[in-house]
Amino acid sequence: MKIILKLLISLFLFTEIGLAEIKVFKFTEAELSKLEVRKVRGADNKTNYSVGSNENGNFLKSVADNAASGLGKEVKIDLNKTPFINITWKVEKDLSGIKENTKKGHDFAARVFAVKKTGATPLSNRAINYVFSSNHQIGFTSPSPYTKKSVDNVLSTTKNNLNQWVTVKANVKEDFKKFHNLDVNELDGLAIMSDTDNSKMKAIAYFQNIYFSAN
Repeated sequence: MKIILKLLISLFLFTEIGLAEIKVFKFTEAELSKLEVRKVRGADNKTNYSVGSNENGNFLKSVADNAASGLGKEVKIDLNKTPFINITWKVEKDLSGIKENTKKGHDFAARVFAVKKTGATPLSNRAINYVFSSNHQIGFTSPSPYTKKSVDNVLSTTKNNLNQWVTVKANVKEDFKKFHNLDVNELDGLAIMSDTDNSKMKAIAYFQNIYFSAN
């Protein structure tokens, strides 16, 4: 009886842990073919996305050569239960020397958008743009030079970790309150992008294991 009880407790704990982690992307060929690709207006080219794998699982590779397009997924995330976004990523080729908080330099080798719908059109949405910066230190934040409805928040920098896998975490619920003064209970979508349309440069980055957790 004790053995059965232990098994039931273990199963319950495993289930609770599983529910407390919401994985957003699988990074498979099948998924990539279904993800919505959006080219940035005015960009000369689309960012090239492909999938691969290593000892830690599947990953997405992005190559942006004077290009800008993102991959988006509509997904409902309960930020009261799982407020933390977790991202494992790497920048192989960065964009050193550009001024990322200006219109002419507003490019990032790797970024993940957390999106909340706040109106009838996409232009009404609010976003936290978690970025792997090439020029700023971790913790630097700035409104997008194109719209104050999106805020850039540096979670990683190639000043410290060029061509190295890095895992980062951020409290999305707290960030929406801090940067947009919004009490957000549910997130509506997530998007990945590598863009170089403003700088006309080339960037190479990788994304892996993006999920939401309780802590």
